[in-house]
Amino acid sequence: MTRSGQSHILAIGGGSFRPSPRYSFVEASGLLRYGLDLTGQDRPKLGLLATAMGDDSAWILKMYGAFAGWDVEVSHLTVFPMPNVPDPRAWLLEQDMIYVSGGSVANLMALWRLHGLDEALTEAWRAGVVLSGQSAGALCWHVGGNTDSFGPELRVWADGLALLPYSCGVHYDSDPQRRPLLQQSVASGELPGGYAADEGVGLHYVGAEFIQAVSVSPGGYAYKLEHDGAGGVKELRIEPRVLTP
Repeated sequence: MTRSGQSHILAIGGGSFRPSPRYSFVEASGLLRYGLDLTGQDRPKLGLLATAMGDDSAWILKMYGAFAGWDVEVSHLTVFPMPNVPDPRAWLLEQDMIYVSGGSVANLMALWRLHGLDEALTEAWRAGVVLSGQSAGALCWHVGGNTDSFGPELRVWADGLALLPYSCGVHYDSDPQRRPLLQQSVASGELPGGYAADEGVGLHYVGAEFIQAVSVSPGGYAYKLEHDGAGGVKELRIEPRVLTP
């Protein structure tokens, strides 16, 4: 397998999948096509992780269906009731792209660490496997952000893998709690400065450097947050590159 030698992360604020005309199915959006293109493979191997959803079998099945008709080899990794592959580390390193679903980021990180997937994913990233995901699957690569893992009232969370030394905001334009809490936690120093994404917007990093935002949502933006030096926060709106939905 030949890889580019670069480490890519695509952190998606929302909009990885869209409703399908097929009853109870979803389709993968252009954000995931963008991620797969980063692999440089004609028929990439895509590994799905739904740890944050408790390895929900119905959602895993929907994700498989979302790639019907795509030239991609799809498989998945679960940890309930035990890992479904003999060697999870080897499986992760065999993939060209990993996609992590939304759900509970706090539970996701606890289980990844319990099973050694945190170290294996770090190794895969350094080896050039594209890491991607939405919501919990976006937060996990950063230092932290805010989460509803503990209830409907969001809490600040700073226990991510920290492959990216930033905070992350997801669902930035659809959940009214997200923006003010992230701004407050960056201003207070509880979280480092970072990046946020509206629905339909992805944040693309090469190594630990933010490269660009991409979007399948008209009017969707990304944002950079940093301390203003006076106890507050500056938020800079970033115009994304628009993709085919």
